[in-house]
Amino acid sequence: MIIEPRAGDAEDDASSTKKRSLLAIAGSLLGEINLPKLALAWIILAGLPGLLLGLAPLVVNVWFASVSDKVTALASIGPLLLLALVAALGWYGIRPLFRAAERSFWSLNSLVVQPGYALCREGLRHLAERSLSTGATEDRRARLRAATAFGAGLGACAAATGLAALVWPLTRWSGEFADLAQPLRLVVPALANSVVLMAGYFAIASLAWGVADASMDQPRDLAAFDDVPPPAARWRVAHLSDIHVVGERYGFRIESGRAGPRGNDRLGQVLDRLGQIHAKDPLDLVLITGDMTDAGRSAEWAEFLDALARHPALAERTFILPGNHDVNIVDRANPARLELPTSPGKRLRQMRTLSAMAAVQGERIRVLDPGRARLGATLAEALEPQRRTIATFADAGTLRLSAGLANIWADVFPMVLPPKDEDGLGLVLLNSNAETHFSFTNALGLVAEEDIRAMLAILGQFPKARWIIALHHHPVEYPAPAKAFSERIGTALINGSRFVRQLKPSGHRLVAMHGHRHIDWIGRCGPLKIVSAPSPVMEATDDQPTSFYIHTLAAAPDGGLALLAPQRIDIEPEPAATLMS
Repeated sequence: MIIEPRAGDAEDDASSTKKRSLLAIAGSLLGEINLPKLALAWIILAGLPGLLLGLAPLVVNVWFASVSDKVTALASIGPLLLLALVAALGWYGIRPLFRAAERSFWSLNSLVVQPGYALCREGLRHLAERSLSTGATEDRRARLRAATAFGAGLGACAAATGLAALVWPLTRWSGEFADLAQPLRLVVPALANSVVLMAGYFAIASLAWGVADASMDQPRDLAAFDDVPPPAARWRVAHLSDIHVVGERYGFRIESGRAGPRGNDRLGQVLDRLGQIHAKDPLDLVLITGDMTDAGRSAEWAEFLDALARHPALAERTFILPGNHDVNIVDRANPARLELPTSPGKRLRQMRTLSAMAAVQGERIRVLDPGRARLGATLAEALEPQRRTIATFADAGTLRLSAGLANIWADVFPMVLPPKDEDGLGLVLLNSNAETHFSFTNALGLVAEEDIRAMLAILGQFPKARWIIALHHHPVEYPAPAKAFSERIGTALINGSRFVRQLKPSGHRLVAMHGHRHIDWIGRCGPLKIVSAPSPVMEATDDQPTSFYIHTLAAAPDGGLALLAPQRIDIEPEPAATLMS
């Protein structure tokens, strides 16, 4: 054939970071992106939260001024009743405003502030690491990472302070009842207030983050694997990630394009090999840390579930968690595609993922109780009252039903497989995907603060147990220098340093396992061991081998969790997968 359709063509590489630079892809977006839709999305995501945040001081000032006036005029029952009315309005009106302002603050924080600091830090590190020789010691790399974190904190603090000083003349912090007659005149000062509040917070927080990142245990390669006596309990864990199942027989993945295998044959090979291994030396867990699908589409989930169903012995010990490609890809064919926050598309991808998780592990995994402090029902039991609502939404896709499902998605994480014995091995599954509605920014990672607190509560209830903490995104950037700046931005957890710090007290009995980067790395931050899974399908063409690992964890004599040398499984290409020339 003149053009072999099974080999793909240039169109398959349009969004591939393996074939095109990030700058080239970004340039292509400018000609395709819907600018009015982008403007509307930013108004909803940033403009309205900023307006609410800036209005809060003005409204609160008016309320307190009214209360103080009535207190000074308390000479009869009339002003007393009026004061009670104002207090009641404040109780029922100001409190929701405070909640809205609080939500707006954290929305802007995760959307602009924390990514801004991460951009400064990783950009400075990327430039600084170019001066290092290839033989630089780990100690020197750790010192450089600490210094650049502190430098980024100082730089971001200075920039934010300058912005606050520039906008300050437009601010207004006191309001009057007369303002209610002309609310539009409050728009500019409210937005200016918001900028000053966020810039002031950014100045203080970035300096604090810089100090925290500089003083934390820097990531290092694991110097040696553990060794434990034979009687110690052992657990064999097959760790897969980023298999990016596609819905077409000869489909290519978003990121790899023609630099990755076609279709899903490689996944079939991986599962066949795992089945053979399990028959000879049984596995305890098969953990897939996200990106089961390439874009969270129904056909892709169908292919994944069908492939797993052909291996029931593996399926009954498999656990999955959401990756950014499962929930955050708006359109696999067009990275410029943008969803409005009101679109049901994001919720639909979440419900597809949740449905698949319930099918794979629903009877074995537990969610937390309503107080998010103790173990509750199984995932299947927790979702049972919502089955009809979820199915109706999937059929209709309406905004009304979408809004009602938001809490369902948030409340099921973290998911927990409790240890069988008080000193056994448990599993915590986290959702580390930040909220995004744009395919080009789909890779942002963030573990919600309430999920961190819930995870710590569970760890505290099993003080002798060992745990795998599973998430999709890597907690910190690796100590090895990146080849391209695009590898460092929008990939690791935005709040990774806090995540690592919170796990440090229990770090000796934990192993964090993740995917997302498609490469293998085993290291540590202080006592916390971190294991990255390579993608068995993404980083090689059809005629090249790929690999994954089976890890052996063991009960260490000191009560910790030992990580033994892993077993590398190479997947050689099948002759049938190679196209005839």
